[in-house]
Amino acid sequence: MAYLLKNAMLFQDGQFRPADLSIAEGRIVSIARHLAGLPGACAVDLHNAAVFPGFVDVHVHLREPGFSYKETIRTGSLSAARGGYTHVCPMPNLDPVPDCLAALAPQLALIARDAAVHVHPYGAITCGERGEALSDMAELAPRVCAFSDDGRGVQDEAQMRAAMAEARRLGKLIAAHCEDNRLLNGGYIHDGTYARTHGHRGICSESEWGQIARDLRLAEETGCAYHVCHVSAQESVSLIREAKARGVDVTCETAPHYLILCDEDLREDGRFKMNPPLRAASDRAALLQGLLDGTIDMVATDHAPHSAQEKSRGLEGSFMGVVGLETAFAALYTHLVKQGVLPLGRLVDLLHTNPARRFGFGSPLAEGQPADLTVFDLDRPFVVNPEDFQSMGRATPFAGMELYGVCRLTMVDGNIVWREENI
Repeated sequence: MAYLLKNAMLFQDGQFRPADLSIAEGRIVSIARHLAGLPGACAVDLHNAAVFPGFVDVHVHLREPGFSYKETIRTGSLSAARGGYTHVCPMPNLDPVPDCLAALAPQLALIARDAAVHVHPYGAITCGERGEALSDMAELAPRVCAFSDDGRGVQDEAQMRAAMAEARRLGKLIAAHCEDNRLLNGGYIHDGTYARTHGHRGICSESEWGQIARDLRLAEETGCAYHVCHVSAQESVSLIREAKARGVDVTCETAPHYLILCDEDLREDGRFKMNPPLRAASDRAALLQGLLDGTIDMVATDHAPHSAQEKSRGLEGSFMGVVGLETAFAALYTHLVKQGVLPLGRLVDLLHTNPARRFGFGSPLAEGQPADLTVFDLDRPFVVNPEDFQSMGRATPFAGMELYGVCRLTMVDGNIVWREENI
Protein backbone atom coordinates (compact mmCIF):
# COMPACT_ATOMS: atom_id res chain seq x y z
CA MET A 1 0.00 0.00 0.00
CA ALA A 2 1.16 3.55 -0.75
CA TYR A 3 1.16 6.25 1.94
CA LEU A 4 1.61 9.99 2.10
CA LEU A 5 2.81 11.15 5.51
CA LYS A 6 1.93 14.84 5.61
CA ASN A 7 3.13 17.61 7.92
CA ALA A 8 6.06 15.71 9.36
CA MET A 9 8.99 17.21 11.24
CA LEU A 10 11.81 15.08 9.84
CA PHE A 11 14.86 14.62 12.07
CA GLN A 12 17.99 14.54 9.90
CA ASP A 13 21.58 15.58 10.57
CA GLY A 14 20.76 16.63 14.10
CA GLN A 15 17.90 18.97 13.30
CA PHE A 16 14.23 19.05 12.32
CA ARG A 17 12.87 20.15 8.98
CA PRO A 18 9.26 20.16 7.78
CA ALA A 19 8.49 17.69 5.00
CA ASP A 20 6.03 15.22 3.55
CA LEU A 21 7.05 11.62 2.84
CA SER A 22 5.74 9.59 -0.08
CA ILE A 23 6.00 5.84 0.53
CA ALA A 24 5.31 2.96 -1.85
CA GLU A 25 6.41 -0.65 -2.30
CA GLY A 26 8.08 -0.61 1.09
CA ARG A 27 10.39 2.32 0.40
CA ILE A 28 10.59 6.07 0.79
CA VAL A 29 9.89 7.39 -2.71
CA SER A 30 10.33 11.09 -2.06
CA ILE A 31 10.81 13.62 0.73
CA ALA A 32 9.80 17.22 0.06
CA ARG A 33 7.48 20.00 1.15
CA HIS A 34 3.85 19.83 0.01
CA LEU A 35 3.94 16.52 -1.85
CA ALA A 36 0.84 15.43 -3.73
CA GLY A 37 1.49 11.74 -3.18
CA LEU A 38 1.05 8.82 -5.53
CA PRO A 39 -2.41 8.02 -6.96
CA GLY A 40 -4.44 6.11 -4.42
CA ALA A 41 -2.02 6.73 -1.57
CA CYS A 42 -3.45 6.80 1.95
CA ALA A 43 -2.76 10.22 3.45
CA VAL A 44 -1.84 10.43 7.14
CA ASP A 45 -1.55 13.87 8.73
CA LEU A 46 1.21 13.81 11.37
CA HIS A 47 0.39 17.30 12.70
CA ASN A 48 4.07 18.31 12.95
CA ALA A 49 5.09 15.25 14.96
CA ALA A 50 8.75 14.19 14.92
CA VAL A 51 9.81 11.49 12.45
CA PHE A 52 12.90 9.43 13.27
CA PRO A 53 14.53 6.45 11.60
CA GLY A 54 13.24 3.25 13.19
CA PHE A 55 15.16 2.38 16.34
CA VAL A 56 17.39 -0.70 16.60
CA ASP A 57 17.52 -2.72 19.84
CA VAL A 58 20.32 -5.26 19.84
CA HIS A 59 19.37 -6.83 23.16
CA VAL A 60 15.86 -8.10 23.88
CA HIS A 61 14.27 -11.29 25.20
CA LEU A 62 11.19 -12.42 23.28
CA ARG A 63 11.00 -15.71 25.25
CA GLU A 64 9.71 -17.83 22.39
CA PRO A 65 10.15 -20.72 21.79
CA GLY A 66 10.09 -22.25 25.23
CA PHE A 67 8.70 -19.56 27.54
CA SER A 68 5.61 -18.20 25.82
CA TYR A 69 3.87 -17.67 29.18
CA LYS A 70 6.27 -14.72 29.63
CA GLU A 71 6.24 -13.25 26.10
CA THR A 72 5.79 -14.29 22.47
CA ILE A 73 7.32 -13.16 19.22
CA ARG A 74 4.03 -11.45 18.48
CA THR A 75 3.58 -9.58 21.76
CA GLY A 76 7.25 -8.70 22.03
CA SER A 77 7.48 -7.37 18.50
CA LEU A 78 4.27 -5.35 18.96
CA SER A 79 5.83 -3.92 22.11
CA ALA A 80 8.86 -2.98 20.02
CA ALA A 81 6.66 -1.33 17.40
CA ARG A 82 4.89 0.71 20.05
CA GLY A 83 8.26 1.86 21.32
CA GLY A 84 9.45 3.01 17.92
CA TYR A 85 11.69 0.01 17.19
CA THR A 86 11.82 -1.51 13.73
CA HIS A 87 14.71 -3.95 14.33
CA VAL A 88 15.25 -6.10 17.44
CA CYS A 89 17.68 -8.89 18.31
CA PRO A 90 16.35 -11.58 20.68
CA MET A 91 18.84 -13.37 22.92
CA PRO A 92 19.25 -17.16 22.76
CA ASN A 93 18.29 -18.20 26.31
CA LEU A 94 15.35 -20.15 24.89
CA ASP A 95 14.14 -23.74 24.70
CA PRO A 96 15.60 -25.06 22.52
CA VAL A 97 18.73 -22.94 22.78
CA PRO A 98 19.66 -22.00 19.19
CA ASP A 99 23.06 -23.72 19.19
CA CYS A 100 22.65 -25.43 15.79
CA LEU A 101 20.45 -24.92 12.76
CA ALA A 102 17.88 -27.52 13.84
CA ALA A 103 17.47 -25.77 17.20
CA LEU A 104 17.21 -22.35 15.54
CA ALA A 105 14.54 -23.48 13.07
CA PRO A 106 11.51 -23.23 15.44
CA GLN A 107 12.41 -19.64 16.30
CA LEU A 108 12.84 -18.69 12.65
CA ALA A 109 9.43 -20.18 11.86
CA LEU A 110 7.77 -18.17 14.64
CA ILE A 111 9.49 -15.00 13.48
CA ALA A 112 8.33 -15.53 9.89
CA ARG A 113 4.77 -16.11 11.07
CA ASP A 114 4.29 -13.62 13.89
CA ALA A 115 6.85 -10.79 13.94
CA ALA A 116 5.52 -7.25 13.57
CA VAL A 117 9.04 -5.79 13.14
CA HIS A 118 12.36 -7.07 11.80
CA VAL A 119 13.64 -9.74 14.23
CA HIS A 120 17.28 -10.87 14.03
CA PRO A 121 18.00 -13.78 16.38
CA TYR A 122 21.27 -14.46 18.16
CA GLY A 123 23.01 -17.80 18.07
CA ALA A 124 24.43 -19.28 21.25
CA ILE A 125 28.18 -19.25 21.82
CA THR A 126 28.12 -22.64 23.54
CA CYS A 127 25.88 -25.68 23.33
CA GLY A 128 22.87 -25.16 25.55
CA GLU A 129 24.58 -22.02 26.92
CA ARG A 130 26.38 -24.41 29.27
CA GLY A 131 29.86 -23.09 28.54
CA GLU A 132 31.25 -26.55 27.83
CA ALA A 133 31.48 -26.86 24.03
CA LEU A 134 31.13 -24.39 21.19
CA SER A 135 27.87 -24.27 19.29
CA ASP A 136 27.79 -25.01 15.58
CA MET A 137 28.82 -21.45 14.84
CA ALA A 138 29.63 -21.99 11.18
CA GLU A 139 26.21 -23.47 10.47
CA LEU A 140 24.43 -20.70 12.39
CA ALA A 141 26.47 -17.74 11.12
CA PRO A 142 24.45 -16.90 7.97
CA ARG A 143 21.19 -16.88 9.93
CA VAL A 144 22.04 -15.03 13.18
CA CYS A 145 22.99 -11.44 13.93
CA ALA A 146 25.81 -12.39 16.34
CA PHE A 147 26.72 -14.93 19.02
CA SER A 148 25.96 -14.62 22.72
CA ASP A 149 25.36 -16.75 25.80
CA ASP A 150 23.35 -13.92 27.33
CA GLY A 151 22.11 -14.64 30.80
CA ARG A 152 25.38 -16.42 31.52
CA GLY A 153 28.98 -15.34 31.29
CA VAL A 154 31.34 -17.72 29.51
CA GLN A 155 33.40 -18.77 32.53
CA ASP A 156 36.25 -20.62 30.83
CA GLU A 157 38.90 -18.40 29.24
CA ALA A 158 40.01 -21.01 26.73
CA GLN A 159 36.43 -21.50 25.62
CA MET A 160 35.95 -17.78 25.06
CA ARG A 161 39.25 -17.53 23.17
CA ALA A 162 38.13 -20.34 20.86
CA ALA A 163 34.74 -18.70 20.33
CA MET A 164 36.34 -15.38 19.47
CA ALA A 165 38.72 -17.01 17.01
CA GLU A 166 35.87 -18.78 15.27
CA ALA A 167 33.70 -15.65 15.25
CA ARG A 168 36.53 -13.72 13.62
CA ARG A 169 36.91 -16.44 10.98
CA LEU A 170 33.18 -16.23 10.27
CA GLY A 171 33.04 -12.43 10.32
CA LYS A 172 30.56 -12.33 13.21
CA LEU A 173 30.31 -10.42 16.47
CA ILE A 174 30.63 -11.90 19.93
CA ALA A 175 28.16 -10.10 22.24
CA ALA A 176 29.09 -10.97 25.80
CA HIS A 177 27.12 -11.10 29.02
CA CYS A 178 30.05 -10.51 31.38
CA GLU A 179 29.59 -12.11 34.78
CA ASP A 180 32.11 -14.04 36.86
CA ASN A 181 30.12 -16.62 38.82
CA ARG A 182 32.89 -16.97 41.39
CA LEU A 183 32.20 -13.46 42.65
CA LEU A 184 28.40 -13.56 42.93
CA ASN A 185 28.14 -15.13 46.41
CA GLY A 186 24.37 -15.40 46.23
CA GLY A 187 23.93 -11.67 45.59
CA TYR A 188 20.94 -10.23 43.79
CA ILE A 189 21.24 -6.42 44.00
CA HIS A 190 24.28 -4.12 43.89
CA ASP A 191 26.72 -4.46 46.75
CA GLY A 192 26.20 -0.92 47.96
CA THR A 193 24.63 1.16 50.68
CA TYR A 194 21.08 -0.03 50.04
CA ALA A 195 22.06 -3.69 50.25
CA ARG A 196 23.97 -3.19 53.49
CA THR A 197 21.34 -1.06 55.22
CA HIS A 198 18.43 -3.30 54.20
CA GLY A 199 20.03 -6.68 54.82
CA HIS A 200 20.35 -7.81 51.20
CA ARG A 201 23.16 -9.82 49.63
CA GLY A 202 25.08 -7.74 47.14
CA ILE A 203 26.67 -8.34 43.72
CA CYS A 204 30.09 -6.72 43.46
CA SER A 205 30.97 -4.67 40.38
CA GLU A 206 34.07 -6.78 39.78
CA SER A 207 31.85 -9.69 38.75
CA GLU A 208 31.14 -7.57 35.66
CA TRP A 209 34.32 -5.63 34.99
CA GLY A 210 36.68 -8.49 35.77
CA GLN A 211 35.28 -10.57 32.93
CA ILE A 212 35.19 -7.55 30.63
CA ALA A 213 38.91 -7.06 31.27
CA ARG A 214 39.55 -10.70 30.36
CA ASP A 215 37.46 -10.50 27.21
CA LEU A 216 39.08 -7.27 26.04
CA ARG A 217 42.46 -8.97 26.32
CA LEU A 218 41.15 -11.94 24.31
CA ALA A 219 39.55 -9.69 21.69
CA GLU A 220 42.83 -7.87 21.27
CA GLU A 221 44.65 -11.20 20.97
CA THR A 222 42.25 -12.77 18.45
CA GLY A 223 41.15 -9.70 16.49
CA CYS A 224 37.52 -10.59 17.16
CA ALA A 225 34.79 -7.97 16.81
CA TYR A 226 33.54 -7.79 20.39
CA HIS A 227 30.42 -6.21 21.92
CA VAL A 228 29.80 -5.82 25.65
CA CYS A 229 26.19 -6.20 26.79
CA HIS A 230 24.44 -4.08 29.47
CA VAL A 231 27.40 -2.19 30.94
CA SER A 232 26.54 -0.97 34.44
CA ALA A 233 29.77 -0.24 36.35
CA GLN A 234 32.16 2.70 36.20
CA GLU A 235 35.20 0.39 36.01
CA SER A 236 33.67 -1.27 32.94
CA VAL A 237 33.40 2.10 31.20
CA SER A 238 37.04 2.90 31.96
CA LEU A 239 38.25 -0.47 30.68
CA ILE A 240 36.32 -0.13 27.43
CA ARG A 241 37.52 3.46 26.93
CA GLU A 242 41.14 2.35 27.36
CA ALA A 243 40.66 -0.62 25.01
CA LYS A 244 39.20 1.61 22.31
CA ALA A 245 42.21 3.91 22.63
CA ARG A 246 44.45 0.87 22.02
CA GLY A 247 42.51 0.00 18.87
CA VAL A 248 40.56 -3.00 20.17
CA ASP A 249 37.51 -3.71 17.99
CA VAL A 250 34.98 -3.23 20.81
CA THR A 251 31.57 -1.63 21.18
CA CYS A 252 29.22 -1.64 24.12
CA GLU A 253 25.70 -0.91 25.24
CA THR A 254 23.99 0.18 28.39
CA ALA A 255 20.27 0.30 29.22
CA PRO A 256 17.87 3.15 30.09
CA HIS A 257 17.42 2.07 33.71
CA TYR A 258 21.17 2.34 34.41
CA LEU A 259 21.21 5.88 32.97
CA ILE A 260 18.20 7.17 34.90
CA LEU A 261 18.22 5.24 38.19
CA CYS A 262 20.76 4.01 40.75
CA ASP A 263 20.64 1.89 43.87
CA GLU A 264 19.42 4.89 45.86
CA ASP A 265 16.14 4.50 43.95
CA LEU A 266 15.61 0.86 44.91
CA ARG A 267 12.38 -0.27 46.51
CA GLU A 268 11.38 -3.61 47.96
CA ASP A 269 9.74 -4.58 44.69
CA GLY A 270 10.69 -7.06 41.98
CA ARG A 271 10.31 -4.42 39.28
CA PHE A 272 13.63 -2.97 40.46
CA LYS A 273 15.50 -6.25 40.07
CA MET A 274 17.58 -6.90 36.96
CA ASN A 275 20.97 -8.32 36.02
CA PRO A 276 23.32 -6.53 36.22
CA PRO A 277 21.72 -4.58 39.07
CA LEU A 278 21.18 -0.85 39.48
CA ARG A 279 24.51 0.34 40.81
CA ALA A 280 25.72 3.43 42.67
CA ALA A 281 25.18 7.06 41.69
CA SER A 282 28.88 7.25 40.77
CA ASP A 283 28.38 4.39 38.31
CA ARG A 284 25.44 6.19 36.75
CA ALA A 285 27.56 9.34 36.39
CA ALA A 286 30.31 7.34 34.67
CA LEU A 287 27.79 5.84 32.24
CA LEU A 288 26.50 9.29 31.33
CA GLN A 289 30.04 10.48 30.73
CA GLY A 290 30.57 7.40 28.57
CA LEU A 291 27.59 8.39 26.44
CA LEU A 292 28.95 11.87 25.94
CA ASP A 293 32.53 10.92 25.06
CA GLY A 294 31.58 8.03 22.77
CA THR A 295 32.78 5.18 24.95
CA ILE A 296 29.24 3.81 25.12
CA ASP A 297 28.06 3.24 21.57
CA MET A 298 24.39 2.40 21.98
CA VAL A 299 21.47 1.98 24.34
CA ALA A 300 19.62 -1.34 24.34
CA THR A 301 16.66 -2.16 26.55
CA ASP A 302 17.50 -5.71 27.71
CA HIS A 303 13.69 -6.11 27.57
CA ALA A 304 13.21 -9.18 29.79
CA PRO A 305 9.58 -10.04 30.56
CA HIS A 306 8.57 -12.47 33.29
CA SER A 307 5.17 -13.53 34.62
CA ALA A 308 3.49 -11.51 37.36
CA GLN A 309 4.10 -14.34 39.82
CA GLU A 310 7.80 -14.46 39.00
CA LYS A 311 8.14 -10.73 39.67
CA SER A 312 6.01 -10.60 42.84
CA ARG A 313 8.53 -11.96 45.35
CA GLY A 314 10.40 -8.80 46.27
CA LEU A 315 14.06 -8.05 45.64
CA GLU A 316 15.32 -11.33 46.98
CA GLY A 317 12.89 -13.80 45.47
CA SER A 318 11.84 -12.26 42.14
CA PHE A 319 13.34 -13.29 38.84
CA MET A 320 15.86 -10.85 37.34
CA GLY A 321 14.67 -8.74 34.43
CA VAL A 322 12.45 -5.78 33.55
CA VAL A 323 10.63 -4.73 30.39
CA GLY A 324 11.68 -1.64 28.48
CA LEU A 325 10.72 -1.49 24.81
CA GLU A 326 7.68 0.75 25.30
CA THR A 327 9.34 3.25 27.65
CA ALA A 328 12.96 3.50 26.44
CA PHE A 329 12.77 6.49 24.13
CA ALA A 330 10.40 8.48 26.32
CA ALA A 331 12.43 7.81 29.48
CA LEU A 332 15.70 8.84 27.81
CA TYR A 333 14.16 11.85 26.09
CA THR A 334 12.54 13.05 29.32
CA HIS A 335 15.44 12.52 31.70
CA LEU A 336 18.41 13.20 29.43
CA VAL A 337 17.42 15.31 26.41
CA LYS A 338 14.85 17.57 28.07
CA GLN A 339 17.19 18.02 31.03
CA GLY A 340 20.02 19.16 28.77
CA VAL A 341 22.25 16.17 29.56
CA LEU A 342 22.28 14.75 26.04
CA PRO A 343 21.54 16.29 22.62
CA LEU A 344 18.65 14.71 20.74
CA GLY A 345 20.96 13.89 17.84
CA ARG A 346 23.19 11.87 20.16
CA LEU A 347 20.15 9.95 21.44
CA VAL A 348 19.18 9.05 17.87
CA ASP A 349 22.74 7.87 17.29
CA LEU A 350 22.50 5.65 20.38
CA LEU A 351 19.13 4.17 19.40
CA HIS A 352 19.56 3.93 15.64
CA THR A 353 22.74 5.00 13.88
CA ASN A 354 25.38 3.24 15.97
CA PRO A 355 23.62 -0.11 16.45
CA ALA A 356 22.70 -0.10 12.76
CA ARG A 357 26.32 0.46 11.79
CA ARG A 358 27.73 -2.17 14.16
CA PHE A 359 25.17 -4.92 13.56
CA GLY A 360 24.49 -4.22 9.90
CA PHE A 361 20.77 -3.49 9.73
CA GLY A 362 18.55 -0.43 9.98
CA SER A 363 18.13 2.29 7.37
CA PRO A 364 18.31 6.11 7.37
CA LEU A 365 15.50 8.47 6.48
CA ALA A 366 16.36 8.97 2.83
CA GLU A 367 14.78 8.54 -0.57
CA GLY A 368 15.13 5.00 -1.87
CA GLN A 369 15.64 3.54 1.59
CA PRO A 370 13.28 1.04 3.26
CA ALA A 371 10.38 2.83 4.96
CA ASP A 372 11.34 1.81 8.50
CA LEU A 373 10.50 4.83 10.62
CA THR A 374 8.77 6.00 13.75
CA VAL A 375 6.73 9.08 14.67
CA PHE A 376 6.69 10.70 18.12
CA ASP A 377 4.77 13.55 19.72
CA LEU A 378 7.59 14.97 21.81
CA ASP A 379 5.44 17.50 23.64
CA ARG A 380 2.85 15.08 24.91
CA PRO A 381 3.25 13.69 28.44
CA PHE A 382 1.93 10.37 29.67
CA VAL A 383 2.10 8.38 32.88
CA VAL A 384 3.64 4.93 32.50
CA ASN A 385 0.91 2.35 33.12
CA PRO A 386 2.19 -1.20 32.61
CA GLU A 387 -1.36 -2.49 32.17
CA ASP A 388 -1.43 -0.64 28.84
CA PHE A 389 1.66 -2.40 27.48
CA GLN A 390 1.60 -4.54 24.38
CA SER A 391 4.20 -6.71 26.10
CA MET A 392 3.00 -9.50 28.38
CA GLY A 393 5.60 -8.29 30.89
CA ARG A 394 4.54 -5.65 33.39
CA ALA A 395 7.61 -5.16 35.59
CA THR A 396 9.21 -1.76 34.96
CA PRO A 397 10.95 0.59 37.39
CA PHE A 398 9.39 3.46 35.45
CA ALA A 399 5.80 2.57 36.43
CA GLY A 400 3.93 5.70 37.54
CA MET A 401 6.51 8.10 36.06
CA GLU A 402 5.39 10.99 33.88
CA LEU A 403 7.34 10.90 30.63
CA TYR A 404 7.33 12.92 27.44
CA GLY A 405 7.25 11.41 23.98
CA VAL A 406 4.28 9.35 22.78
CA CYS A 407 4.85 7.02 19.83
CA ARG A 408 2.10 7.84 17.38
CA LEU A 409 3.09 5.59 14.49
CA THR A 410 5.72 3.04 13.50
CA MET A 411 6.22 1.77 9.98
CA VAL A 412 8.17 -1.33 8.86
CA ASP A 413 8.86 -1.92 5.17
CA GLY A 414 6.23 0.66 4.35
CA ASN A 415 3.52 -1.01 6.47
CA ILE A 416 2.03 0.60 9.56
CA VAL A 417 2.68 -1.77 12.46
CA TRP A 418 1.74 0.61 15.28
CA ARG A 419 -0.68 3.49 15.10
CA GLU A 420 -2.06 5.45 17.99
CA GLU A 421 -5.79 5.83 17.65
CA ASN A 422 -5.91 9.64 17.70
CA ILE A 423 -3.70 10.05 14.59
